[in-house]
Amino acid sequence: MSLIYQIALTLIKNVGAVTAKHLLSHFGTPEAIFAASKVQLAGVEGLSISKITAILQTNALKLAAEQLDLLQQHQIKVLFYTDEDYPQRLKECTDAPVLLYYKGTVNLNHPRIVSVVGSRNATPYGKMLCQQLVALLQHYDVLVVSGLAYGIDVTAHQQSLAYGIPTVGVLGHGLDRIYPATHHQVAKAMLQQGGLLSEYPLNTAAEKGNFPKRNRIVAGLADVVVVVEAAIKGGALITAGIANSYHREVYAFPGRTTDEYSQGCNFLIKTNRAGMINEARDLVYYMGWEAADTVSPVRKENLPSGLSGIEHVLINLLKTAPHSIDDLGLKADIQQGKLALHLLNLEMKGVLISLPGKIYQLI
Repeated sequence: MSLIYQIALTLIKNVGAVTAKHLLSHFGTPEAIFAASKVQLAGVEGLSISKITAILQTNALKLAAEQLDLLQQHQIKVLFYTDEDYPQRLKECTDAPVLLYYKGTVNLNHPRIVSVVGSRNATPYGKMLCQQLVALLQHYDVLVVSGLAYGIDVTAHQQSLAYGIPTVGVLGHGLDRIYPATHHQVAKAMLQQGGLLSEYPLNTAAEKGNFPKRNRIVAGLADVVVVVEAAIKGGALITAGIANSYHREVYAFPGRTTDEYSQGCNFLIKTNRAGMINEARDLVYYMGWEAADTVSPVRKENLPSGLSGIEHVLINLLKTAPHSIDDLGLKADIQQGKLALHLLNLEMKGVLISLPGKIYQLI
């Protein structure tokens, strides 16, 4: 019964995380909050009449019972604010969610956690920086966190999977769905080598307003936030700003002043909102981390399912070095039109990236 009350506390309209924790501090348990009378609720300092009415008239317990059935079906774990498994770094943040939904294998209180964020419109430069960063981090016993969005987010997750690093995606919707849908295979792999986390109950759609809000979890979970590539406005800068307010370390890679998706990083560095790192080794130096081993980076073979024979041929060709589309066409003996479709499919599945001049390279 306690779990139903914990879930129900988060389903009361107009009662957010800060108010819920204030109520817990006053009453001790979620059960006591729901059992409280109007007079008792009125005795809580700062609790408005509208919130008292919302608590007394809520159908949150009924909704929580429905949620509990769905959670058991999907084998999703609930982490309440007072639980030992709740992320302790996040718990330090005043607006941390009272309850999290989690599915995965990794400990969210991992010794070292790095959140990697950046533009959804990542350039080849940004993807290269992300790949180099994650390749080095495999030696430092880290957990990589990001938001499973297009661009830098999914690149960070893919590279973590490739190098055997646990990685967690913080979602802006319920764990009964994946958005964007094209990242379903990546998310599936993450369940075996990390996990998926959300503050949103099941059946919550991927609404636009949810994503800026979830960025506080991306920031709060980590010891350090790394902004790989970002425009002057967007989610990455929101996350960096939240991390600053949480007194987390923030670092950013600089870029050319004329590049749109470097302007955000350059701004963070210029205004002392982020330290500058030119390469991945700078990050571990500033964090004072010692490597757990000295083995050279080795990628795991972690290809998506459902690839065609010609796509495997293209992958094997690209394992040696980047190739132009003309070179791939000659070596694979395939017409340009069909080749372009296969290359687009591999790019959508996160296997390769296209570089300027119609050059292709494995991620």
